[in-house]
Amino acid sequence: MSSTLTISRSSPDVPFASRAELEARLASEYGAHLAILDQRLDEALRATGFDGAVIFAGDERVVFRDDQTYPFRVEPYFKAWVPLTRAPGSFLRLVPGQRPMLVYKQIDDYWHEPPSDPEGYWTQHFDIRVAKTDADARKLSGSGARWVAIGSAAERTVRGSSTATQPAINDPRFLNHLDFTRAVKTTYEVLCMRGAQAMAVRGHVAVAAAFKSGTTELELHQAYLAASGQRETELPYANIIGLNEHAATLHYQHMRAEPPTVTRSLLIDAGAELKGYAADITRTYSASATDDFAALIASMDALQQRICEEVKPGVDFIVLHAFTHRQLANVLREHKLVTCSADEAVATGITRGFLPHGLGHLLGLQVHDAGGRLADTTGKKREPPAQDPFLRLTRTLQPGVVVTIEPGLYFIPSLLRALLAKHESRLSRAVIERLVPFGGIRIEDNVEVTADGHRNLTRDAFIAAATRH
Repeated sequence: MSSTLTISRSSPDVPFASRAELEARLASEYGAHLAILDQRLDEALRATGFDGAVIFAGDERVVFRDDQTYPFRVEPYFKAWVPLTRAPGSFLRLVPGQRPMLVYKQIDDYWHEPPSDPEGYWTQHFDIRVAKTDADARKLSGSGARWVAIGSAAERTVRGSSTATQPAINDPRFLNHLDFTRAVKTTYEVLCMRGAQAMAVRGHVAVAAAFKSGTTELELHQAYLAASGQRETELPYANIIGLNEHAATLHYQHMRAEPPTVTRSLLIDAGAELKGYAADITRTYSASATDDFAALIASMDALQQRICEEVKPGVDFIVLHAFTHRQLANVLREHKLVTCSADEAVATGITRGFLPHGLGHLLGLQVHDAGGRLADTTGKKREPPAQDPFLRLTRTLQPGVVVTIEPGLYFIPSLLRALLAKHESRLSRAVIERLVPFGGIRIEDNVEVTADGHRNLTRDAFIAAATRH
C-alpha cells in the first residue's frame, strides 16, 4: 500500500442488480481511483529519479511470414489508468499532479473497423489527443532522459532520438515499485472484479447445466463463451475444460471435439475480464452424485471453505499454504488414500504429490498479478520455501488485496508413480488406482481481504446467480 495514502473501501456487500448499477458505481469511484494511481506514480518516480512516464498500450504483432496478427494483449498499467483493452498503438503521458494525456490511435482503415471514439465516465478525466497516423502518434510521444517508458512497444520511442533525450525503457526499479503497491486494489478495481465475477459465474452455471454423458469439452467451452458473453480472444486466460483424466493436467490446453467413452468427471477453470480486471474461478463435478469421487469433491469443497475462513489481514500466505497441506492430509486419510498419519503425510512430502501447485496468487490486472513475491518497493523478493517452488504468493495479506484460494487434489500418473515407488507402505494403491480415471479436483474462489476479515467475491456471485433464477 502507498506509504502516505489510505484507501477508503466502500464496495457493496452484495453483487449488483444490473450492469447499469455497476456502471454508475464505477463512474462514482473512478476519480478516486485515478488519484490513488497518481500518488503511487509520484512515489515511484521520486524513488527512481524520473519526472514522468509514458505507458504504451502495445502493438498488434504479425505472425512470422504471414499477414495475420496474434490476439492483442494490452499492457496492464495502460488499462489500470484507462478501461481500454482494444487500443493498440495508443499510449499515456503521465506527470504527477497534471491532467493525464491519452494519445488515442484511430487510423482510418477500410480493411478493419477502427477504434470507436473515446466515450464514457472516464473520458472527462483525460486530455485526449486522437492520432490519425503513426506520424501523429510519434509527434506526441516526446519525453526525455528523466522520463521512463513502459510497455512492449516502448523501444519505438527511442528510435532516431539522441542519447541525451532517450527515456529509460522498462526500468525494473520503477516497475518493482508499481508492482508492489498495485497488490492493494482501489474500490474501483474491486468493483470491476466483482463485475467480472458475475460474467464468469454465468458461464460456470451454464457449463454445470450442460455437463452430461456425451458432452464434449469443446461443446462445454462454447457454452461457457455464450453464457459469459465473451469471445475466446477476450478471455483473461485460456479456458481449462478437462473431462475425466484430463483434469489431472494442471493447465490442460486441448479441447476434444469427441466425447469420452465414459463420462466420469469435469474440471472447469475459466474466467472473465471487465474493464481490464480478471476473474479466475474453478469448479469440479462428478458425473454421479453418489460415487466416491463426488464424496471427495464435497470434502475438498469443505477444505477450501475452511482455508477461505483463514483469509484476513496479517496472515502470511506461506503459512496459509502450509495449513492447506495439513488439511489436505486429513482428507487423504478420511478417504483412505493414505494409511499413515496426517502429520507423516505432510512431513514425507506425500501431500505435495497430490497437490503440486501453490494455494493461490494475486488477482487483478492480470490473472497471475504482478508482485506476488515482492517484499517491498525496492524489488527485494521473498522466495517460496524450497519444497513449494510453484507458490506464486509469499506476501502477508492486507486490506484491499484480492487473492485466489485454489487447493487441489490430483491423480497425476507421473507423480503417483514416484510416490508409490517411495511410499508404497503409506499409500492405498487400490484406492488411488480406482480414482486415477477421474483426473483430479480443484476448487477456486476469488477472495478480497477486508479490514476485519475477507469477502468471498466468487461465492457471492454464485449466490446472486442462484437468487436471480
